Amino acid sequence: MKSQSLRIGDALPVFQALEGVDGKKYSDSDFKSRILVIVFSCNHCPYVQAYEDRMMKLQADYSSKNVQLVAINSNETENYPEDSFENMVVRARQRGFNFPYLRDEDQSTAEAFGATHTPQFFVFSVEGEGKKLRYSGKMDDNWQNPNLVKETYLRDALDALIAGRDVPLAETYSIGCTIKWSKSTGEIG
Repeated sequence: MKSQSLRIGDALPVFQALEGVDGKKYSDSDFKSRILVIVFSCNHCPYVQAYEDRMMKLQADYSSKNVQLVAINSNETENYPEDSFENMVVRARQRGFNFPYLRDEDQSTAEAFGATHTPQFFVFSVEGEGKKLRYSGKMDDNWQNPNLVKETYLRDALDALIAGRDVPLAETYSIGCTIKWSKSTGEIG
């Protein structure tokens, strides 16, 4: 059963040995940036597809500011074969992703975050010995047309954290496709 979503101030959930499209295994401790953006993503969702260019632009714009974006695909693949690891590798190569794209095969990472949608963004900043959640929700207010965006929630959160300020709007409701849960989790997306 999927757990409750993280709350602002919660610690970054531990995840281990998620396979990346680059052939490496990743754990939460591998990401040493001051700000870590985790986005639950996939291949087939039209919302995710609409945001891929913006996700790559965000990584390009913020990598020099000690920000790392990481995409995690937790969808079951029996009914959504387009989201298989093999297809993730193809998609990342075709699109030229400039961020790690990881497979959460057993869906435990999505459960630990309480993730519900693709795309759904979680922003953590280093505080003391760990990383704490400072923003969760959507990237902006127009998934269909980047030219019509008026509110840049994710970028506003990053800019505030980089400047040492509180995030102006710490939570927004994620829109997109629901995460496709396997039958063994007790939920069907």
